[in-house]
Amino acid sequence: MNGPLILAVDDHPPNLVLLTHLLALHGYSVATASDATEALVAIGQERPRLILMDLQMPGIDGFELTRMLKANAKTADIPIIAVTSFAMAGDRERALAAGCDDYVAKPIDTRTLPQLLARFLANG
Repeated sequence: MNGPLILAVDDHPPNLVLLTHLLALHGYSVATASDATEALVAIGQERPRLILMDLQMPGIDGFELTRMLKANAKTADIPIIAVTSFAMAGDRERALAAGCDDYVAKPIDTRTLPQLLARFLANG
């Protein structure tokens, strides 16, 4: 694919497979990471235009990884969209407070996610 690079970070392989297929179908290039360490390596290899971030991961969770990326001048401007099964009251606000630019609850809506990504990428 030659489209903008999106990094999908999720510790559940089936979620990464779904995101990879959905994003490729819409013309995006996709890199994947199953944890924070892999995400940092992927970002160091090729800067993504946008990151889809699972919030609940073992070790460094998505909240902390988002804070780290937003605190780093080299990555602070990369849009991060939380894609998470957290759906309790206040979770959206908690994700945004950590630095996420938007929030999508799982299961993802495969019709609206590409529209959301296009909006963020058009603004960047």
